[in-house]
Amino acid sequence: MGILEKIAEIEREISRTQKNKATEYHLGLLKAKLAKYRAQLLEPSKSAAKGEGFDVMKSGDARVALIGFPSVGKSTFLSLVTATASECASYEFTTLTCIPGVIEYNGANIQLLDLPGIIEGAAQGKGRGRQVIAVARTADVVIMMLDATKGDVQRTLLEKELEAVGIRLNVQKPNIYFKQKKGGGLAFNSTVPLTQCSEKLCQLILHEYKIFNAEVLFREDCTADELIDVIVGNRVYMPCLYVYNKIDQISLEEVDRLAREPHSVVISCEMKLNLDYLLEVLWEYLALIRVYTKKRGERPDFEGGLILRRSATVEHVCHVIHRTLTSQFKYALVWGTSTKYSPQRVGAGHRMEHDDVIQVVKK
Repeated sequence: MGILEKIAEIEREISRTQKNKATEYHLGLLKAKLAKYRAQLLEPSKSAAKGEGFDVMKSGDARVALIGFPSVGKSTFLSLVTATASECASYEFTTLTCIPGVIEYNGANIQLLDLPGIIEGAAQGKGRGRQVIAVARTADVVIMMLDATKGDVQRTLLEKELEAVGIRLNVQKPNIYFKQKKGGGLAFNSTVPLTQCSEKLCQLILHEYKIFNAEVLFREDCTADELIDVIVGNRVYMPCLYVYNKIDQISLEEVDRLAREPHSVVISCEMKLNLDYLLEVLWEYLALIRVYTKKRGERPDFEGGLILRRSATVEHVCHVIHRTLTSQFKYALVWGTSTKYSPQRVGAGHRMEHDDVIQVVKK
């Protein structure tokens, strides 16, 4: 029996099994086996040739992966928001390789990857699903392009495919401390009452992975699935924006319902509706800020701002300007919303905010 058959058999067994107190250990073991087989499936085969057009070098200030089923409007969207022309047509699978484009927004260069359409069963390697999903894992944000005329069907199927390959959308990493040891058995503790995973279940799951000595500390009430994610350790947690295209073809009530869904934006590429708002939301999800530099006695350089992550400090700014600047740093003067008054004298640990102006003073 091959890996695909084993995965299908376990999935059938999970769907057949009723969820109750008596079956939780059996289900936990099945989920651990399923995660193990899926990990084997995703391991690249040594004999396989490299997929054409999938190795795109990371460039710009952030990377966004554009995924979705065939013919939902991904290539049209790429052509509208970037200077890149991606082939568009009314038939499916127009895009066959990964096409990169660059969105210029708020002074930042955001790399947008138009990936070929995913089909159901992509996680098992159908179509070019495995290569597409591997590229999606390297992105900072995923834009899931959906056809508004098809409701939530596409969203559910795509989430299932991404879940199967270890991409977790819009969720935080489980707060579980896990460390494998050389001896001493299982040291199991929790700082909160556990209702979804017991010590016995944890032990069974660890034994399935041939782990007999480990330290496990639950800092929140997590499920067996989340524990498996922590043990496997190769899960990617990333923000996802659900973009419903073709809203010009549905009723206003349906547009209103989709727009109110969490993490969702409604657009029409055909009529160029709501694209500006989508870029605004994307900027928020990327958690980027722009900081301007200033020399003593001169006006700020509003032409060339520095693009940083939202939690960036003055020290990060110094690293971006020049790697030797940190060792010569004395203090900085900052103008903007991150200060109580302008200018404020701050140290290297001061956290910057969007559109702040900074002047670095050396020793």
